[in-house]
Amino acid sequence: MKEITSIHNSYIKNLLKLQEKSRERKKQGLFIIEGKREISLAISSNYEFDTILFDPDLISENEILHLFNENVNRTIISKEVYQKLAYRDSTEGILALVKSKDFSLKNINFKNEHPLILIAESVEKPGNIGALLRTADAANVDAVFIANPKSDLYNANIIRSSVGCVFTNQVAVGTSEEIIAFLQEKSINIYAATLQNSNEYYKENYLQSTAIVVGTEATGLTEIWREAATQNINIPMQGQIDSMNVSVSAAIILFEAKRQRGFKI
Repeated sequence: MKEITSIHNSYIKNLLKLQEKSRERKKQGLFIIEGKREISLAISSNYEFDTILFDPDLISENEILHLFNENVNRTIISKEVYQKLAYRDSTEGILALVKSKDFSLKNINFKNEHPLILIAESVEKPGNIGALLRTADAANVDAVFIANPKSDLYNANIIRSSVGCVFTNQVAVGTSEEIIAFLQEKSINIYAATLQNSNEYYKENYLQSTAIVVGTEATGLTEIWREAATQNINIPMQGQIDSMNVSVSAAIILFEAKRQRGFKI
């Protein structure tokens, strides 16, 4: 088994590039997962693992073999190397180098006759994308589409803030135009969360194939979504501001759709 003790090792330097640079993740088709829970979720979602790196002072090899079979590549790393690579302060001593998946719309496969989809347009903050993915997992939606993405989904902060839900959701990425064409082709109703020309969200019927679309808190959805929508919807506010965190807004609307579909809230 290989052992690496220096942060100046060329292999470690490459892993740091993967952690920090989206273009390197795309170029190499690899990314890094940190933590047992996140790794377990990626395993259950059939991700292909390249290498497991672990600090034996924090996690034993036997614990790793409970997650993986004996054929997986394993590399022992020193505490210094682990701390250099680890993204989180609280840690479990394990990292995984994993092969990326293709997030193309063509790979989306709906199991339900009337799918429920969450779409987020141009959400910039990785933490917000992670929160949306957690919300989507909690509502057990059929898919999450990221329109005009500002971050790639293997950003370490997205993986961390989603608590691994980037692996549990069926996800696709595309332009707004591509996603709208996909939805229209499949006769999926579009409900765009926006203040302009909108109806209260709870007055709509979400029993048919439904896509809930949310945008940035600062500027909201672009005109293309407002025009393509089956119906624009809003969440009535009773305070002095007219917006909420995007993941909170998505949760309110998604769980209304789930309530209508028979989910006991």
